[in-house]
Amino acid sequence: MDNATAAAGTLESLVAAYKRSSTAIISDNLDRLPGAIGIVPFHVVDGVMAGPALTVRVAAGDNLAIHKALDLIKPGDIVVVDGDGEISRALVGEIMMTIAQVRGAAGFVINGAIRDRNAFVQSGFPCFARAAIHRGPFKNGPGEINVSVAIGGMIVAPGDIVVGDDDGVVAFPQAIAADLLKAVHAQEAREAEILRSIRDGSYTGAYGTKS
Repeated sequence: MDNATAAAGTLESLVAAYKRSSTAIISDNLDRLPGAIGIVPFHVVDGVMAGPALTVRVAAGDNLAIHKALDLIKPGDIVVVDGDGEISRALVGEIMMTIAQVRGAAGFVINGAIRDRNAFVQSGFPCFARAAIHRGPFKNGPGEINVSVAIGGMIVAPGDIVVGDDDGVVAFPQAIAADLLKAVHAQEAREAEILRSIRDGSYTGAYGTKS
């Protein structure tokens, strides 16, 4: 097995593990600092979205660079778009969602607006954004692909692992993903024990010990 194949296998296993986690616990173990503010799901959430970021930066209300980025999708990618938080024009809709879905993308994260909300609901394709509006985008540019972007105050670099669920979206570098996952699993075990103690009457406080 060559290094590229091994790295791909490691990323795939990490992403699969994070799909069994939650943004709340991940955030706790990132010192509660990163996290996209104001980015909410526009699909029916059924499980956890996770995958590496394919990042795009566009001019407010313009989606030319997103169309170009769709040609670069690799299976499992999450298309992360910094549209400067502009919500007066939608950056993606049903057609772009269908292209992304067919090409194997794992979801959208849009620092801006979408349209065709019902298409996202019906398809189940994960989409996190700021708003929905019927007004369409310009297609003039400029834009950049695979650069660091800002999404609701959270910086996302190309290839960062992005996780999204009912509570929102968080992202972090692949370099820390394995160690972070260990911390996440440890907190999950602690919280499971707390819940067990609450139910059996032995609970003394989340940070206390049973006397």
